[in-house]
Amino acid sequence: MKNHIVTAFRLTFVMLAVVGIYLLIVYGGSKVLPTKGDAEIITHNGQKFYANIGQEFKSEKYFHGRPSSVNYNAAGSGGSNKGPSNEEYLETVQKRIDTLKMNHQAMGNAKVPVELVTASGSGLDPDISEEGALYQVKKIAAVRNLSEEKVRNLVKNQAEKPFLGLFGPSKVNVLKLNVALDQLK
Repeated sequence: MKNHIVTAFRLTFVMLAVVGIYLLIVYGGSKVLPTKGDAEIITHNGQKFYANIGQEFKSEKYFHGRPSSVNYNAAGSGGSNKGPSNEEYLETVQKRIDTLKMNHQAMGNAKVPVELVTASGSGLDPDISEEGALYQVKKIAAVRNLSEEKVRNLVKNQAEKPFLGLFGPSKVNVLKLNVALDQLK
C-alpha cells in the first residue's frame, strides 16, 4: 500500500511540473503574438467591441462575417457538431448559399467563399478570408455609393498577411474592416 501512495505522489508532482512548464510555454508564446495574448478592444461610436470575437452585422451597408452557430454569444461558444455529410447541415449551408447569391446578384455564378456560408468551430470567428471580403465589395460599393475600386483597396489595406509570412491564409477582421469603411469618405 505504501508503494502505491509514494508512486501516486511522485506521479502527481511530475504532472504538476509538466503542466506548469506547458503553461509557461503557452503564456510565453502568447506574448510573441501581435496582440501579446490580450483582447483587442475597439471603440466605435461610443461603444466598445472586442476585435477578436465575431460580431453580427445585419445592415446591407456592412461586410458580413461568418455565420454563427451560437448567435454570436461570446458567453457560450461552440459549433453545430454536425459533420459535412449530415443532411440537415447540408440543407442549412445550401440555404445560406442561396441567400448569399440572392443578396449579391451582381456576382452571378462566382464561387461563394466557404467561410461566408459555414460557421467556425467556436461560432465566434472574427475573420474572413480576403476573398470572402472581396466577394462582398460590389454590393457594399453600390449601397454606399462608393466606387468598387475604393472599397476593394480598403479590403486590400485591411488584409492581415499570414503570421510570419508562413502560417495561415491572408485574412480580414470584419469589425476592423467595417470601422474603416465607416471612416471612408
